[in-house]
Amino acid sequence: MIRQQPIELLAPARNLECGIAAVDHGADAVYIGAARFGARSSAGNSVEDIARLTEYAHMYRVKVYVTVNTILKDEELVETERLIWELYRAGVDALIVQDMALLELNLPPVPLHASTQMDNRTPEKARFLQSLGFSQVVLARELTLEEIRAVHAACNVPLEVFVHGALCVSYSGQCYVSQHCFGRSANRGECAQFCRLKFDMVDSEGRVVEQGRHLLSLKDMNRGADLERLLDAGVSSFKIEGRLKDVAYVKNVTAWYRRQLDEIFRRRPEYRKASSGRVELTFTPHPEKSFNRGFTRYFLDGRTPDIFSFHTPKSLGEEVGTVKDIRGKCVIVAGTKTFANGDGLCFLDGNGHLQGFRVNRVDSNKIYPAEMPQIRPRTRLYRNFDKAFEDVLARPSATRRIGVNWTLDEYAEGFTLSVRDEDEVEAVVSFPYPKEPARTAQTENIKTQLSKLGNTPFESLGTECKWVADRFIPSSVLAEWRRVLVEKLCAARRMNYPREVRPLPTPFTRSTDACHGKKAVCSVPEELTYLANVMNRKAELFYRSHGAVRIAPAFEKRQPDGAVLMFCRHCLRYSMGWCPRYGREKSPFREPYYLISSDGRRFRLDFDCAACQMRVIADEKK
Repeated sequence: MIRQQPIELLAPARNLECGIAAVDHGADAVYIGAARFGARSSAGNSVEDIARLTEYAHMYRVKVYVTVNTILKDEELVETERLIWELYRAGVDALIVQDMALLELNLPPVPLHASTQMDNRTPEKARFLQSLGFSQVVLARELTLEEIRAVHAACNVPLEVFVHGALCVSYSGQCYVSQHCFGRSANRGECAQFCRLKFDMVDSEGRVVEQGRHLLSLKDMNRGADLERLLDAGVSSFKIEGRLKDVAYVKNVTAWYRRQLDEIFRRRPEYRKASSGRVELTFTPHPEKSFNRGFTRYFLDGRTPDIFSFHTPKSLGEEVGTVKDIRGKCVIVAGTKTFANGDGLCFLDGNGHLQGFRVNRVDSNKIYPAEMPQIRPRTRLYRNFDKAFEDVLARPSATRRIGVNWTLDEYAEGFTLSVRDEDEVEAVVSFPYPKEPARTAQTENIKTQLSKLGNTPFESLGTECKWVADRFIPSSVLAEWRRVLVEKLCAARRMNYPREVRPLPTPFTRSTDACHGKKAVCSVPEELTYLANVMNRKAELFYRSHGAVRIAPAFEKRQPDGAVLMFCRHCLRYSMGWCPRYGREKSPFREPYYLISSDGRRFRLDFDCAACQMRVIADEKK
């Protein structure tokens, strides 16, 4: 018998509604923010709502993870500890965390996941986190497939990777530009979206390289075609980004990835979904119909030129055709897509700026905009709001049902009815009832009555009647027995929910590794800079206990002179075609290059070719 590895599809939830939608549309786990201390400060939720989501999700063996992944001030630690206990009592399955101070607090045995904000890029870091008792490690988005495979080979902690959604241009947890410019810390959930702004790029002599473009804005990730390769590289959790996205986005993208994974599982029996229930949709999911800036696989296969979106940081949506002709107040479109009144269309004008218009009326391929845009023939059109598709998603669009099998048996005084679900959870009740001989065959009627599961989490897969001769049981009686069994099965599923606890830390030394007994470089050097994000005394205590001697405070407490504000694998020198390793030509401009924001802020670009990395540094002299 093949031992199946459970694979997790992890979906975002801005709120309770999104969380329930994620469950209904196929998520194996949902991550959601608490009222405070999550890396999206505008996506907080009460403990009461999280408890309601947990109760709903656990019926389907879907896990609920809560983000507590900001760095914390000393005065916030007591409140954080209290919040974590409340979340534990609410039934959450794990916390996604960043601040090592939490390991010094009195916490319940709730599993901890190492947030990507911890900057998890190397096998050494993953081994170190495993030694501390972390149950899952969220890897940096920038890792290649080979780098992911190397991390997996070095440890046995479950690995989580992002497969879809918005991309930060800087390594997560290593971006300080929002704090520097606006006093809003990305490490405290208050990112000001600096990377989506327009910039001019100039050289050392002031010559303009690029003007008024979104030079740090990346496309959105879509690795739907790479899931099987990621599985074989050792990934066990596939994460969709989007805790600020609406419920339609959650429904569509979650359902699409559910279908992609299920198709793989049909071919690869060594893998299985990590939760229960079969999802049935009322629509065909299309990721391009939800918010996106165009798609990229990012660095999965190394550096490629398709990762950035210099024209606009806004959603392009799906390509729907080109403008064939303009006739009066009508735009004639060449393409195969159909349109509807209320669609939102957009295009890039002659200056590369995004323009848009609303469709007022449609006649075949003739579109009549509400306001006629300045558009020319042969312009490529995109649809960033599909009215018909959004209308479908605004209604109930999925059902999720757990398969059950019924068995009806008889005993001396009556009948015994049992129901067993796909997770081998069972409920059995004996009902005293007179045994009347049936005049006609009853088996089909019994199957019909027991399969009427209506507004319950279950669907009937079959019914077995174990009797010598047909007995007459009224449909009303069968309906009551069915109701009793369903209630007992729901209670049994709640009681038998397999809640995990955090593993104990493995003793860690500077010379041996906690996994496989291999030699390892300690992940805590003697000197820590602001990049360690040490915001409080407990975090400092943690690092000192693991070998650190000199510890600089977090950037949010003290900004060092000349500090690097962003560490980016995205490289503008490569994007312009001037990379010494990959470039096609030599730059006609003189380094260093500078970015100038619309409000006059100036930043120097530094290129570390050995690390294949671009760094953004404030130009204090200016």
